[in-house]
Amino acid sequence: MGDVTGIDRAGSLKEAVGRYGIWSIGLRAEDAARRGELAEAAAELEELGFGAVWLGGSSTVRHAVPLIEATSHLIVATGIQSIWQYEAAETAAHFAELEKTHPGRFLLGLGVSHAKMAQEYRRPYSAMVRYLDALDAAGVPAGRRVLAALGPRMLELSRDRAAGSHPYLVTTEHTARARGILGDAPLLAPETKVVLDRDPDSARATARETLAFYLELPNYTRALAQFGFTEDDFADGGSDRLVDALFAWGDDDRIRERLESFHAAGADHVAVQVVHGGPRDALPRDAWRRLAELLR
Repeated sequence: MGDVTGIDRAGSLKEAVGRYGIWSIGLRAEDAARRGELAEAAAELEELGFGAVWLGGSSTVRHAVPLIEATSHLIVATGIQSIWQYEAAETAAHFAELEKTHPGRFLLGLGVSHAKMAQEYRRPYSAMVRYLDALDAAGVPAGRRVLAALGPRMLELSRDRAAGSHPYLVTTEHTARARGILGDAPLLAPETKVVLDRDPDSARATARETLAFYLELPNYTRALAQFGFTEDDFADGGSDRLVDALFAWGDDDRIRERLESFHAAGADHVAVQVVHGGPRDALPRDAWRRLAELLR
């Protein structure tokens, strides 16, 4: 039946998701045998005080169900669902079904992905507009979706046709610019990465293992170039300057200060991805506990 709370009952989306959430590919596992493990992890994240979890990769509504069923008020969001991979009609049908049993618990994050990852990739902005039109026609409220917006046009679309934006792999400077475009009301929930390591060399090495993949995707490098980063910054897994702009690392005070800087730049909510050097689909629960402690 209905839950203790949800987006609508909290009074606003910003209140429902809170200041911090967890971004994780591991929480969207396809293996049915892991449902119990995922449910237990989600329940603990709720108990630790995180307001939302963001399911990494191209997740969809069905990936959110076991986490929502295991919790009472945690918001579960896709971070981010590719519009090329899931049809709008299918998404809307699953959304409506989930709303009947767990109203206000799911937030639909949408993105246009990347040319290297979608054969149909063409005119991504127009494709997103058509997808939103289809969701409107099927009754999915604009207030229950956010867009992975990097550039100005997609940020404007996030403002006008969604509840806000969930940009990935961005700096605090991007957050400040995004807030200026969105205005005060829409949700701005950037993703950022944390390496719980005090040593500069090993922390940056761990960061580069993750960053190298994204530096092969032009959408990200073009966006970063708008803030003064050059080809030299993108070489060899990323310069120290680039790594330090995209990853929080160091002692607790330094990490806390770095995460708070996104709020100072205009973020309402920060989706934190713990980067640990292990398999990306692992659940770094000890690290999540430490993160919760340093954010208290």
